[in-house]
Amino acid sequence: MLLDFIKVFAPAVLSFSIGIALTPLLTHYLYEHRMWKKKAGKVDLGGKGTPMFNKLHEARETGTPRFGGLVIWFSAAVATFGVYLLANLTNADILLKLDFLSRNQTWIPLTALLIGGCIGFLDDLFEIRGTKDHVAGGLSLRKRLLLVGILGLLAGAWFYLKLDVGSIGMPFIGELPMGVFIIPLFAVVAIGVYSGGIIDGIDGLAGGIFASIFASYGVIAFLQDQINLAAFCVALVGSILAFLWFNIPPARFYMSETGSMALTLTLSVVAFMTDTLGGGRGLFVLPLIAFPLVITSLSVILQLIWRKTFKRKLFLISPLHHHFEALGWPAYKVTMRYWIIGIVCAILGVIVALLS
Repeated sequence: MLLDFIKVFAPAVLSFSIGIALTPLLTHYLYEHRMWKKKAGKVDLGGKGTPMFNKLHEARETGTPRFGGLVIWFSAAVATFGVYLLANLTNADILLKLDFLSRNQTWIPLTALLIGGCIGFLDDLFEIRGTKDHVAGGLSLRKRLLLVGILGLLAGAWFYLKLDVGSIGMPFIGELPMGVFIIPLFAVVAIGVYSGGIIDGIDGLAGGIFASIFASYGVIAFLQDQINLAAFCVALVGSILAFLWFNIPPARFYMSETGSMALTLTLSVVAFMTDTLGGGRGLFVLPLIAFPLVITSLSVILQLIWRKTFKRKLFLISPLHHHFEALGWPAYKVTMRYWIIGIVCAILGVIVALLS
């Protein structure tokens, strides 16, 4: 048991240390090459401008680099592969026992992390190439959602065909058979989780939320005796905290798509891995653990429905965290209250997962 605790928590320290060491080099490069948007603002789902958002964020969006998510997935990947290489090159007994890179628990979420990170990196690269007269050069939200849906279908097919996952866990009931429909369900979950990634809009907000989410899934995986998966989740927490160290106000860089796509795709995979595959209810508690992401997506959907139905806005601006900004809340107050809600929801999610 003691060795398992060390195996789970040591990667967090390692990935955090790697991230802290990496960031000064990364930020120097990002500022030297002006890796930020050329014009502040964004467009909504209908392709229209967002003047209130632009007014709130004009000073922050230009002059602050993107690509901060590199710290997260690169540090976690280096920590994972680093322990594996050291263990196999030295054949040291202690390192072999601490190695958490495994085919049945780690490879799938690690692959999701790297694929999501690379796709997000390319989108950020297109984004910063926007001219001074154009807001964005990256993929539209619709295209990104379509891409995430396709990746979700591929991941779902892998779970169904290769891992023989054909059901989901339900509290106090047991397993609910899904059969081949587990594949589109995976895609729906991936799109839903990714849509919550737009919570990355205020300094420090997304980092704190994702840290609590992956910490809770690390606990769930540990209690399911998926020690390697737990270690991977906690390694992600360590790398997120390293990112957060430099992202708290005033942010040195933003997570942007490089980080949010990597983390949301990985979260979808982890939720399914802690479900029937791990003998638990990881998917059922996802909306509770990731409630800040859920409410973020829901606020955007409600805003669209309200505008189409009543010809006026429900919120001053969506997503919800920007509505609070528009009401006059300081950004740091929004961030810290979201952190509190995120931690409480993460704890509740673990409790529900244990009770069911």
